[in-house]
Amino acid sequence: MGALRPHLYTARMSRARYDAIDALRGTAIVWMTLYHFSFDLNHFGWLHQDFYGDPFWTWQRTAIVSLFLFCAGLGQSVAYDQQQGWARFWKRWAQVAGCALLVTLGSWWMFPKSFIYFGVLHGIALMLILVRLSAGWGRWLWPAGALALALKPLAELAHGQWPALEFLNQPLWNWLGLISRKPITEDYVPLVPWLGVIWWGTAAGQALLSQQRAWGQRRLPGMAGPLAWLGRWSLSWYMVHQPVLIGALTLAAYAARR
Repeated sequence: MGALRPHLYTARMSRARYDAIDALRGTAIVWMTLYHFSFDLNHFGWLHQDFYGDPFWTWQRTAIVSLFLFCAGLGQSVAYDQQQGWARFWKRWAQVAGCALLVTLGSWWMFPKSFIYFGVLHGIALMLILVRLSAGWGRWLWPAGALALALKPLAELAHGQWPALEFLNQPLWNWLGLISRKPITEDYVPLVPWLGVIWWGTAAGQALLSQQRAWGQRRLPGMAGPLAWLGRWSLSWYMVHQPVLIGALTLAAYAARR
């Protein structure tokens, strides 16, 4: 075959996958699945752990969410570099937002007193819009991310000085994250401080693309291939894994009682 025409080569490159990002996202998926499996075992009474207060579990949750959002930022840096159109952006955004709604409905069925109204998918849906609008900030994304992270302790200090800020703890406003106490919900990923993580992911991705463009498309070690595949289907896996795990454990519990 002859050489590709320049415009066809450019089009193919614009659709290129970055396997390193997919594999990193796949790592987060595996970690999350193991965490949720442990949580489900605890829910069924086969494990006895404090998932809400024990640092062993709370720090794992923080690390998993951070890895997911950092990968989301890396992905947005690639989309910005490839000049992804708004139509494609809104198509993907609608998938995330729709799944967030399903998470709310499912969690309301399982945990009516602590259902998820602004969890990781809700947060990602909103933050993707903000990152899309701010992707052109370049290096300013680093201090912007630092400010978002710093606003969390600053908000706690402000609440101690000005009781009138209590309204920020209410559901109408607590999605901002400018709170003095965590709401009662099974998953909570507000803008502050998490927007800082996704901004840093975007900034890191842009820096890598400008200095080492081929970094994400290098051939991965054999064991990383499945992780990259999993990372490409992260949203589908996220939506399916808990119903499957809970269903399997429900059947196991039923069988154990017979």
